[in-house]
Amino acid sequence: METVWAELELMRGPLVAFVLSGLIGWEREQRRRGAGLRTYILIGVSAALFVVLADTLIVRFSDNSELVRFDLVGVLGAVVSGVSFLGAGAIFSDRSGGQAKGLTTAAGMLATAGVGVACGLHLYVLATGATLLILFTLGVLGRLADRHKPEEERGN
Repeated sequence: METVWAELELMRGPLVAFVLSGLIGWEREQRRRGAGLRTYILIGVSAALFVVLADTLIVRFSDNSELVRFDLVGVLGAVVSGVSFLGAGAIFSDRSGGQAKGLTTAAGMLATAGVGVACGLHLYVLATGATLLILFTLGVLGRLADRHKPEEERGN
């Protein structure tokens, strides 16, 4: 029974990532962007899960042998690489003007992975603050930027 409680304790990070990433995904969903609620939740929860798993492996096996090397920074690098790969798929060029589309989506995915990593490390105040900054950037600053675009570019 003790193992179940320990695992439930580990679930805090992914659960908080679910909520915070969901807020970001909800904002994207409401603005009808390519990646929405489910995508952002999966990115945030996955990032948190990988960090929790890496941390658990380090705690569980680090004392057993000096030959075993653990690298939490490597896990973070893998999360960034994986999410960047997803983000690259969201970016495309407009044929008429050669203007890149999807950059904000890709950046939002990467930022959401950062929130997930913070949750996986149980840095909930940092994760919440970052989420608020991301929401402000996507919401308030996004609307301000849209107002200053030419009419034919709005809503893209």
